[in-house]
Amino acid sequence: MNATIDRIRSQVSDLHQELVRYNLVVWTAGNVSARVPGEDLLVIKPSGVPYDELTPANMIVCDLDGKVVEGEHAPSSDTAAHAYVYRHLPEVGGVVHTHSTYACAWAARGEAVPCVLTAMADEFGAEIPVGPFALIGDDSIGRGIVDTLRGHRSPAVLMQNHGVFTIGKDAEAAVKAAVMCEDVARTVHLSRQLGEPLPIAQADIDSLNHRYQNVYGQPQAR
Repeated sequence: MNATIDRIRSQVSDLHQELVRYNLVVWTAGNVSARVPGEDLLVIKPSGVPYDELTPANMIVCDLDGKVVEGEHAPSSDTAAHAYVYRHLPEVGGVVHTHSTYACAWAARGEAVPCVLTAMADEFGAEIPVGPFALIGDDSIGRGIVDTLRGHRSPAVLMQNHGVFTIGKDAEAAVKAAVMCEDVARTVHLSRQLGEPLPIAQADIDSLNHRYQNVYGQPQAR
């Protein structure tokens, strides 16, 4: 058990540096969490600690109600939202939150990013939807995430006036979705400055998503 938690702590700590690498966060905003396999536990970063001070040792272990089990710091202020997602979407193994610039611009307008790129069809299989406005402090954000993404192909949601939350089979997949979300949000925004983006037929979106999710890449990676 301790070895598993140590491994997850190390992974979560490392993945926070990917948020910095891809310019998805500023200062201490944003967070990555991972479910501990086989346990009703999650690992998440401490609140308000700079990214260059994050280590496996200061990652926080919480139960799925968001209560601290191990750790010397207070957990991320978004812990309640992450915990709600894990309680209600058992297939989810990782959750990420960012305030990435272009995706947040869409969130500030309360507008979904339309699926007008093959890369979007591949990763998201649909538009990137908008979730409701909700305040931090309880599980309201978590409820909005779950209600928006349950039954939706997209692993990303733009919470209105707030930012991006992504989910994945593990924390790495959730980070990838956050990176891709910002990339396509930027490209579609630029496209709209030139004119109206051309839609992709739903049948083609379905075909592209199936190929990417089930055929693309190396067999062991899938």
